[in-house]
Amino acid sequence: MRNDELLALDRAHVWHPYGPMPGRTEPLVVASASGVRLRLAEPAEGHDELIDGMSSWWSAVHGYNHPVLNEAARGQLGRMSHVMFGGLTHEPAVRLAARLVEITPEPLRHVFLSDSGSVAVEVAAKMCLQYWRSLGRPGKRRLLTWRGGYHGDTWQPMSVCDPEGGMHRLWSGVLQQQLFVDEPPAAYEESYAELLRATVARHADELAAVIVEPVVQGAGGMRFHDPGYLRVLREACDAHGVLLVFDEIATGFGRTGTLFAADQAGVSPDVMCLGKALTGGYLSMAATLCTSAVADGISRGEVPVLAHGPTFMGNPLAAAIACASIDLLLSRDWALEVKRIEGGLREGLAGAGSIPGVRDVRVLGAIGVVQLDHEIDMAAATRAAVREGVWLRPFRDLVYTMPPYVTEDADLARICAAVRAAAAAG
Repeated sequence: MRNDELLALDRAHVWHPYGPMPGRTEPLVVASASGVRLRLAEPAEGHDELIDGMSSWWSAVHGYNHPVLNEAARGQLGRMSHVMFGGLTHEPAVRLAARLVEITPEPLRHVFLSDSGSVAVEVAAKMCLQYWRSLGRPGKRRLLTWRGGYHGDTWQPMSVCDPEGGMHRLWSGVLQQQLFVDEPPAAYEESYAELLRATVARHADELAAVIVEPVVQGAGGMRFHDPGYLRVLREACDAHGVLLVFDEIATGFGRTGTLFAADQAGVSPDVMCLGKALTGGYLSMAATLCTSAVADGISRGEVPVLAHGPTFMGNPLAAAIACASIDLLLSRDWALEVKRIEGGLREGLAGAGSIPGVRDVRVLGAIGVVQLDHEIDMAAATRAAVREGVWLRPFRDLVYTMPPYVTEDADLARICAAVRAAAAAG
């Protein structure tokens, strides 16, 4: 298909994420991808290929077309690509569940596999609500979180996204009203810790769970906060009989410098959500892990099952690739890779603070963020990055990058140059 024909069909029929229909900007057509590069069907701003600074929304941590993951896909495809998970099981899903239990913090023991991060959060919320119903406490049905968060685009996750500044404020008054405290400060402040303690204590009788993104708030604003707040939440939840959920969909598998962001606080949640990098960006898959206490509580209830079962739950193809992706990650010195990227981002973005309109520059692990003091012109900022030969996806007041861990230093320097250019143009 010619490029102009493909784009005409795309404009007529394809609804892209977070966009109108028909779209107002023309997307770039990717013909193939390898390593950290996206090869374009037609040149853009003089470039046939772009360095990917986004890891395809933070998932492709190994880059693209990786021979190990390709072989895992081919091997599983020759056996079976899918089989229903109700009443059946298979080695890839069992191996994956066992591997996740092995590498996540104690005492997470049980794994519910699903299709996407949003569904993983839906499942986590359902687990917590059903746990308290099973224990005869149906009044514990609300969730507490802090502002500035993002947990997905399906119904229950939208209710714990930021209710005013977030992308789901349209649904205010329709979604269940959850409880919110102010967004966490970057540095540890005892006054904020006391706010967390007091809020959990005051609402304990109606709270099923506290749910937060640990250490990094992702699509809600790319904010970082002190891990000490996670310890405060763990202690407060334990003291007042409230479950604690960590949404590690964006932070899991090394992105913040530890394998899981929870590791930075030395605490474990009752429920943990994983996704994105789980399959190395190859296929959509997510997981919700819980403790034996949560699973046993649900199993003792009047309805002793978790009534949730996606058609493609435990998909063998995705599970096989996820196992290979985790093994690939842990076979390398991934922590050193992330530390190297962190150093390159700090060096490459150090001068961005002097760009007019830049309010803040921050780096943590393989995450680099330039925040402006105004809403960004996304089209202009994207074009500026593409002119540098880099793919970025700015949003709101942010230009940020989450590059694949295999990004080499020269490419990382180009990504930083593109971030600076996008910030200046936006």
